[in-house]
Amino acid sequence: MQKWTNSLSIDYENKLLLKTFTEDTLFFDIETTGFSPVSTQLYLIGCATRRDDKIIIEQYFAETKEDESTILSCFLKLLSDYQTIITFNGIGFDIPYIKAKCDSYHFEENFADKDYIDLFKITSALKFLLKLPNYKQKTIEQFLCIAREDKFDGGQLINIYKEYVKYPSEYHMDILKQHNYEDVLGMLDLLPILTYSNFLKGGYTISTIESNVYTDFEGKSQKELIFLLKNDIPVPKRVSYGYQEFYLTCNGEDSKLSVKLYEGELKYFFENYKEYYYLLDEDIAIHKDVAASVDKAFRKKATASTCYTKKDSLYLPQYQQIVEPAFYKEHKDKISYFELLDTFIDSNELLHCYIDHILKLLAKQKH
Repeated sequence: MQKWTNSLSIDYENKLLLKTFTEDTLFFDIETTGFSPVSTQLYLIGCATRRDDKIIIEQYFAETKEDESTILSCFLKLLSDYQTIITFNGIGFDIPYIKAKCDSYHFEENFADKDYIDLFKITSALKFLLKLPNYKQKTIEQFLCIAREDKFDGGQLINIYKEYVKYPSEYHMDILKQHNYEDVLGMLDLLPILTYSNFLKGGYTISTIESNVYTDFEGKSQKELIFLLKNDIPVPKRVSYGYQEFYLTCNGEDSKLSVKLYEGELKYFFENYKEYYYLLDEDIAIHKDVAASVDKAFRKKATASTCYTKKDSLYLPQYQQIVEPAFYKEHKDKISYFELLDTFIDSNELLHCYIDHILKLLAKQKH
């Protein structure tokens, strides 16, 4: 077995790195000769930890198949001192693989007691916003303009390692070492991708709210409400996404959420339609106590879809009833609307609830 150790100075200007990479956190990445822990070998484990102002990168390399249990034992000993594990697809591959290896060697492990941040899992949930061709580590590194010296992928390294086992050489060892080293170091460089998730989970403050009139692609004049937001942590690259009545842009310290307004008449539906009558000429429902004075020829018992009153106003769309009363175009519509009133604009709580609900809606879209 060989062990390699390198240290780097931590970047104190990187607030996200300082917040995420505590002295209780361990990054790790493994290299194997295949996907199945039963029929393949674990030959390299790379880890990054923090000690004061230093980033320590340690790598455990199995020069032979017999070294597999040794590097695994060294890793488990290091892991026992840390609570939070950060990986790239570790939940999907690295951790299940290592747990299976532990079982085969009868090693105790305590992965169940750890906290996890999986950069692949988090980034994959941002597909709607990032629009990348795939969500491999190197692709995300390219998106973030992170440069690599290593030109190999994990699949290519399998043959290189097998060649090394047959004919050990510094050349092959350096290739294997460099790839794993950059995978581990690259995870630290990937942390800025978390800023998008941080924003979507409410990591912003509302700067200003503006109204705007624009011309849509059909040449019609439309109104919109624009929320100008300040990101708690700046995002690394400009991204944008539009869905239905909403359009989101994130760029550096600033984000902008535009919401198309509905101007016109909408319906407010009463809950207990059995207590109401529908007036045929007026196209509204009134309570049965009032309807008693209306000629029977001009009224009929209301149904759930005809038990409404109407109002002409300026509305904001919502997919949950964040603000009440809720108005609809038709009874079974999924989307509802609420009036754009000063009581909404002046309520910081309602504003945040409304914006958060839109961000969650956008994040649920699949592309």
